[in-house]
Amino acid sequence: MLRYTLMRLGIFAGCLVIVWGAVYSGIFPRGFGESNGLWVLLLALVLSAPISWVALRKERDRASVQIVHRVDRMKANLDANRSQEDEAVDASRAQGGATTSG
Repeated sequence: MLRYTLMRLGIFAGCLVIVWGAVYSGIFPRGFGESNGLWVLLLALVLSAPISWVALRKERDRASVQIVHRVDRMKANLDANRSQEDEAVDASRAQGGATTSG
């Protein structure tokens, strides 16, 4: 997952450098008034998203498999804990007898 994130940030940084150069060389418009920095960031984000979507497909699939394994492991641990708690409650009821509050 970290690898995918770093690769995605790398693509964004590359797009940011390219967009910054294109804006300051006059290829892309400079934006409105004082919004130049925000304009460059947004344009780089818009350009990097589809590039990341296509270029990082295999890495994204690997990351999603890792996430699925982690979630399955957490679910198994929760189920094991839940069954241990149920067994402990049943054992305490068997030892102390069924008590009712009233």
